[in-house]
Amino acid sequence: MFSVRSVHAIRGFPAVVVAAGLLTISLSGCHQAPSPDVLATVNGKSILQADVDRVYKQNLGDPAQPPSKEEAATQRLNILHQMIVDEIMQQRAAKLNLVATDEEVDAKLTDMKALATQEEFNQQLKQKNLTLEDLRREIRRSLTATKLQNKEIFSKVNISDAQISTYYAAHKSDFNLVEPQYHLARIVVTNEPSKQVANLQNNKATNDAEAKKKIQMLRNRLEAGEDFQSVAARFSEDPASTSNGGDFGFIPESQLQGDSEVYNAVTKLKAGQTTDTMPMVRAEGAQRKTVGYAIYLLIEKRPAGQRQLNDPNVQQSIRQGLRNAQAQLLETAYNEMLYNEAKIHNYLAEQVLKAGGV
Repeated sequence: MFSVRSVHAIRGFPAVVVAAGLLTISLSGCHQAPSPDVLATVNGKSILQADVDRVYKQNLGDPAQPPSKEEAATQRLNILHQMIVDEIMQQRAAKLNLVATDEEVDAKLTDMKALATQEEFNQQLKQKNLTLEDLRREIRRSLTATKLQNKEIFSKVNISDAQISTYYAAHKSDFNLVEPQYHLARIVVTNEPSKQVANLQNNKATNDAEAKKKIQMLRNRLEAGEDFQSVAARFSEDPASTSNGGDFGFIPESQLQGDSEVYNAVTKLKAGQTTDTMPMVRAEGAQRKTVGYAIYLLIEKRPAGQRQLNDPNVQQSIRQGLRNAQAQLLETAYNEMLYNEAKIHNYLAEQVLKAGGV
């Protein structure tokens, strides 16, 4: 997946506001769309049906069962609303001279290309039905929104040492680990065919021979010095962790012991080391079936016991949590303020209400 800000997943805008916003726009009176292709306008700027349809198709993918007419219409309304919110933010950023520059877009594009070969990159564009210019436009909007949020929201977030101390005193038990925890990442290759491919290369082993060959190729890449996170993002077949570079967080020791082979291998590692290739098994009645292969990376081990306030990891964890909470509050209020100030016509919502449905 391309790491660009998606218009259908704008952070900080709650679903209840989405629904309320649609009804508010729709019930404020019907208006004639400037053309059949225009589904909404934001301060006079049009949002086109073709753009809504493109995002809808990207989100839909290849479902086992197509959505009903009502489900499809609801999804399009939600997509359109998020595009309205995104357009509001883009216009605000333009007024503040915060639009991303060509140099910033080029730098981000270079970073994205570094995660894949040119062939893989082109294949991803094709799958998303995007041209390179389409991608550059999405990158620019994503960077612009980030610059706006940094200036108008995140720059106003300030967490003091006193707040950290107060939080620690009230939640001290949360920092008492009753057992060791292991921060792990993994690269997974399964031997079963699947329509869903999680990695950037869009590559999937379909049988055990292919799986063994692929995991050995990935082992060779790691031994040659390639970055674990990059290899995982490009090739791993684990949908739960691939988008995070294989990182699947902290695992309590008791949970890790559920797989004795993995536990024995991981506990022998130092931070930064990887296991040998390990079989992944699934119980089928009294039998155990090999369903794939994995390589584990130990990022960090945290021993059991009480973590004190002077522990830098504790302070960083508390500070980040408090920052996130404060930023979310400010962002929600900021988005609502921008939304209230904008002149919006949602013609699609009006049409649905006028027709009594679809």
